[in-house]
Amino acid sequence: MVRVKFLLILFCFTQYLEAAEETVLGFWFASDSIIEIKHCGDSICGEIVHIIVEEGVDPKTILDENNTDDDLKSRALVGLNILTGFKKDLDSKNELKGGKIYDPRIGKTFKAKLKLLDHGNIKVEGCILFICDGEEWQPLLVSINSDGTRNATLKNDPKESE
Repeated sequence: MVRVKFLLILFCFTQYLEAAEETVLGFWFASDSIIEIKHCGDSICGEIVHIIVEEGVDPKTILDENNTDDDLKSRALVGLNILTGFKKDLDSKNELKGGKIYDPRIGKTFKAKLKLLDHGNIKVEGCILFICDGEEWQPLLVSINSDGTRNATLKNDPKESE
């Protein structure tokens, strides 16, 4: 009887861990930046927490200079929420729809869809009318050092599978 209870607990714990991996929440490497997807009230938001820049350049000094709104061109990209309007839960196809994404590379906002892929990456698509374009974001493991700085490594490192 004890063995059955142990196996049942082990099975439930394994299922919990697998379910925990089926989320878009967390840190993601995307187009020379790190995005943190998190809960913001009743929806999901995605904040730029770091930008990959040349050595000696402070990422916090990179501005939203491509924004089509002149009043917003002087805001910093680090700390900017680029995902809005997404519900918290994935649908049956592992997708989040109905939201929008801001692309600071061109300074525009698009209707968007996020899809959690089988290998753990997210496919992020932005659309205008029926024309869509996207990219894959890779999950990151982020640790916080004693001095408050962070280290990030790819969760699904392609080098490990070689």
